[in-house]
Amino acid sequence: MVQYKLLVSVRLFDNYDCAMAATYLDSIESFHRKRAQLDDRDWRRRMAHVHYDGPRLDEALTTSAGSHVKVIAEIKRRSPSKGWLGEHLDVVAMAQEYVAGGASAISVLTDEPHFAGSRADLEAVSQTVTLPVLRKDFTVSENDVLDAAQMGASGVLLIAAILAPTELSSFVALALEVGLSPLVEVHDAREADIALSSGARLIGVNQRDLHTFHVDPERAAAVIANLPRDVIRIAESGLRSADDVRRAAQAGFDAVLVGEVFVTSPTPSATVREFANVALGPQRD
Repeated sequence: MVQYKLLVSVRLFDNYDCAMAATYLDSIESFHRKRAQLDDRDWRRRMAHVHYDGPRLDEALTTSAGSHVKVIAEIKRRSPSKGWLGEHLDVVAMAQEYVAGGASAISVLTDEPHFAGSRADLEAVSQTVTLPVLRKDFTVSENDVLDAAQMGASGVLLIAAILAPTELSSFVALALEVGLSPLVEVHDAREADIALSSGARLIGVNQRDLHTFHVDPERAAAVIANLPRDVIRIAESGLRSADDVRRAAQAGFDAVLVGEVFVTSPTPSATVREFANVALGPQRD
């Protein structure tokens, strides 16, 4: 089996600002739990016919591939708190802008009711670019994991805050079995321990406090400080400029995931390039 490096990312649904209360996440989870309950597909039978075999997310983000911060550029049509970011967004054209700017991977939101994403968006991107693609959604069932592989995603997001530890471990194992890189999103040290215990090799740490919704890079840096040295660390939330990326790199992060800033930029490729040109911090180069 491929030996995956542990990838650590800040909360992947970026720009969870004060308008998006904690109860909002609860309502989104409730929606997806109900959706999954209505899904009568037999995931065990599907497994025999589902396997991802394409560019790997973990390999694209390894720091051995260069001395600069890696960029995961996100395609995001709308935010529940801010409304439309790109109502008529051409996802193929945007993906090509990201490639031209030097992104290492592309994240695509597929949640439709809350983020106006779709399966079609991810399929279009994965069929257009050779970069690995992360499916970002609220994964709450085995069928959700298998769907990610069928869409052409390289990785699937698993949010520790909405999954029981047993669920998380099961979904991590299933994702690895079908060739995906499961990225487990955590918020604090407790969730990070749960993610590590699940066998995850991609983990997310959120700079945005779920209670106050303020971005707290120092807290996020404290979480990654307790992780093994071979961890690849991805910072997300509150990254709006190259200076923000430099601060993340100095704190020990290896990569950043950015959505809104790129989607709303008049020159996406140039903005991506500016972020991707930031050097790694002294402790990570």
